Amino acid sequence: MSLLERIASPADLKTLSRAQLDQLATEMRHVIVQTVARRAGHLAPNLGIVELTLALHRVFDSPRDKIIFDVGHQSYPHKLLTGRVERFDSLRSLGGIAGYPSRAESEHDPFGTCHGSTSISAALGFAVARDLRGEDHHVIAVIGDGALTGGMAFEGLNNAGELGKRLIVVLNDNEWSISPNVGAIARYLTKLTTSRLYRAFEKDVWELLGKLPRGAKARTLAHRIKEGLQSLVVPGLLFEELGFKYFGPIDGHDLDVLQETFSDLKRFEGPTLLHVMTRKGRGYAPAESDAGTFHGVGVFDPETGLTSKSARPTYTQVFGDTAVEIAAAIPEAVAVTAAMTDNTGLKSFARKFPERFFDVGMAEEHGVTFSGGLAAAGLLPITAIYSTFLQRGFDQLIHDIAVQELHVVLAVDRAGLVGEDGAPQHGCFDVGYLRMIPGMTLMQPRNGEELRDMLWTAARHGRGPVAVRYPRASIPEEKLAPREPRLIPIGTSETLRAGGDVALIALGTLVAPALAAAETLETQGIKATVVNARFVCPLDERMVLGRARWGA
Repeated sequence: MSLLERIASPADLKTLSRAQLDQLATEMRHVIVQTVARRAGHLAPNLGIVELTLALHRVFDSPRDKIIFDVGHQSYPHKLLTGRVERFDSLRSLGGIAGYPSRAESEHDPFGTCHGSTSISAALGFAVARDLRGEDHHVIAVIGDGALTGGMAFEGLNNAGELGKRLIVVLNDNEWSISPNVGAIARYLTKLTTSRLYRAFEKDVWELLGKLPRGAKARTLAHRIKEGLQSLVVPGLLFEELGFKYFGPIDGHDLDVLQETFSDLKRFEGPTLLHVMTRKGRGYAPAESDAGTFHGVGVFDPETGLTSKSARPTYTQVFGDTAVEIAAAIPEAVAVTAAMTDNTGLKSFARKFPERFFDVGMAEEHGVTFSGGLAAAGLLPITAIYSTFLQRGFDQLIHDIAVQELHVVLAVDRAGLVGEDGAPQHGCFDVGYLRMIPGMTLMQPRNGEELRDMLWTAARHGRGPVAVRYPRASIPEEKLAPREPRLIPIGTSETLRAGGDVALIALGTLVAPALAAAETLETQGIKATVVNARFVCPLDERMVLGRARWGA
């Protein structure tokens, strides 16, 4: 039996020796690599947070202490340490372990996190509830530097600093670089400033300054000197101004330093933020050298790191290629995405038109209004956002885009069910929430050729917002035929098969099953009309009323 298989709960970690912890970290990385190779999922972020997760569970007492992982891209090690080793092979499968924290799955997952930048707000809610109930436990939010680009994270920080509740925020920073010398100084300062002696000394000096003549001025001067010295060696001044005690950065792979620091932070009464430096893909060479590809990866060979690819291109790839075509033909065209350059197919666009490409970070609300500003200034923004994440920009779509009739092209990726990613990631609401917006045009293609035509139609439409939704799937064609794009008249459907008994009106990926159903019906003597609706709004009113009035 491996050491990992003997860990039934975080309490089992507290009896392990230092050498056993190193062995356990190696075993965890092996299991994560082997499982993700078979099941797909988020690899590099989880490999980078192994030691940090071990330290958290060694120092704190989950589930009594609440540990909330932002987004959930980094929760696999947490799942392995909280009684889910035996089921981990079922990751991202029906009835198996979810790819994100889930309240229904374990008492060690106090809050379900699937969209980014939510952990600090949720953790603050737990901290307030704890104090109102007179309880005494710790609340920890673990947030990555990517999620910290979202405005909601700063809203949570702002409110947490104002309320002053006992709360620990761990900033898992796997992108910024810092020189060894500065890192050593920062580690020393963190060790120094978290100590009881330093805090007692700081308090005594502060009280003494207040008793001196012109004590208020002396305190102000001392505070400014402290801020000035801090800003020279650590990037924490912003967090201090928000009301947090800032510590770090420290090495997120140094288990001893992590445990010591967390033990010191447990003593603080107010909000604290620990800045931790980690490396994505740690311990697996292919992921370390290409963390972007292995952030969220499909099935791959764990020995070589080579990924499996479909013979047919995906809708996302067709969108990316078409966006480049549009940009080459229309100088006003620009591309916008929210922390999803690769996954939305815009990598080629960013490379060919870097000055016309904008990644706004994990901030969909800002991305939508930013696109509105671009459109109002005379540009043509092509804004690619997953359906599930576009939900965050609903108010902005109405207030900042539709009301002003601004021409923004919305590329709504991952529309529909997304299988293994689970319920919070399904793009099943966009048809409902987009079609209710006045002036919105919404369409969905049945294949790759139609997607290209629809994107060109959206670009040339010229007024109001236009959304094109498409699934996470391969297109039906082996490859697209080289031809000029065709503009589709707005609000028109396409009859693919005529029949006089029944009409099947289908949208997007359901057109092919409708055609297959019509074939089956014909074997039973029923002749079916099959219509490719193409548009959700405006609907082809003449077609719908005609079929309803006169039959198929």
